[in-house]
Amino acid sequence: VAVLLFLLLGLGLQVAAERRGNRCFFNRTQEFCVCYNLSEETAGSIIQCLPATVVEFWGGDLEKYADFPIRDLDESVIDTLGSLIIQKITIGNVLVPEVLLARVLRFFSYTHVRELAFDSCTFQGTGDWSDMDGQDLPIVSLSFHNVTCAPLTGREPAFSSLGRWLGTLEELAVTGSRLTSLPCAIGRLLRALRSLHLAHNSLGDGSLAPAFCQGAFPQLQQLSLQHNNLSSYHGVCEGVGLLPRLQHLDLSHNELRAEPSSSCRWPPSLQHFNLSNTGLDEVPAPLPPHLQVLDMSHNHLHAVDISLSSLRKLFLSQNLLQAVPSIRNCPVLHTLHLDNNSIPELPGAELKLLGRLQDVALAGNPFSCSCSGAGGLQALAATAPLGPAWPADYRCRSPEQFQGWQVARVPVSVLRCDPAAVAAPLCVALALLAGAGA
Repeated sequence: VAVLLFLLLGLGLQVAAERRGNRCFFNRTQEFCVCYNLSEETAGSIIQCLPATVVEFWGGDLEKYADFPIRDLDESVIDTLGSLIIQKITIGNVLVPEVLLARVLRFFSYTHVRELAFDSCTFQGTGDWSDMDGQDLPIVSLSFHNVTCAPLTGREPAFSSLGRWLGTLEELAVTGSRLTSLPCAIGRLLRALRSLHLAHNSLGDGSLAPAFCQGAFPQLQQLSLQHNNLSSYHGVCEGVGLLPRLQHLDLSHNELRAEPSSSCRWPPSLQHFNLSNTGLDEVPAPLPPHLQVLDMSHNHLHAVDISLSSLRKLFLSQNLLQAVPSIRNCPVLHTLHLDNNSIPELPGAELKLLGRLQDVALAGNPFSCSCSGAGGLQALAATAPLGPAWPADYRCRSPEQFQGWQVARVPVSVLRCDPAAVAAPLCVALALLAGAGA
């Protein structure tokens, strides 16, 4: 059984971590097993991984096994594979002949493995996937990180044999792999995919529309495109416009420009939008009409004017705002983060609206601790949660006598802060006394 797993689960691993020796290490408490420096001679050590639910194999290459004969399994071996409780397998630092992977993958149908991950692997050559035609697999989550392989474009017919399995895949991640394009035909095979993570690649504006073509990814809900080469807000909008169920879109860490007159339409299903760290100096338009969460933190915004009737959370930390944006046109907003901007004080007109929120964050702003500045923040803290940063990270920038003070410690009194409120009744009292004397 150990030798069989060694072959079928891609465990022909050689020198990877000399200090760890030719062994597998099993953590019984976490049901986790990791194998280093495993070779054919020491394959028996993987027996101790059989009770694990998560198994990792690191190092070596499988090239010398590319021509190894792999026959159909007998009933006893199938029963043994079916008795294993392994749920996730990670294979790292491995040279994988694709011809071997194509011959081995079908045997996963006898296991309960639901997650398969490749980390820092090189896929060599091309494989004959015909044995996978019509084959079901229990794997619903597939990820590739820092991998190298032949370009996907032009290989669509070969992957069509994987259509039955790919049609049930729910999560796919290809990260840090210099991906420049994703063929439309592959997206059409991924009929049940809900989450697609494509961070840290080389996708540009022109690669989105072909990838997310008509009929591709019909069930996709979450799309992560952070750390790519995207630049046009309008181009991204057009590129994902045909995704009918998209709810979460992450465009963070792309240098975007907001064209002044964009007429594109975002998918109406889009609810969570991450535009943080995108270099924007103004709010782009149009925004998705039914947003519930908008993150525009870590940008260069000087002013924000947003009108979204469904918006619940707005994140604007680390910008250049000099005033609290109006939230009158966001009637259901309950979270507003404005940390580390340039806001000196809170206007009275906004205080009552801010006081109705469930989560307000204003730490790290250069507060003017005049009566209105300190008094406004102290009043807000009494009605709305200012988070764990209150009061330590709410400090005065001015006036000089309070510079560096915590805003919460600034003494605010009616006599010092609103002389008119004291002077008026005092004048009335003096007038009455004068009248009585006369």
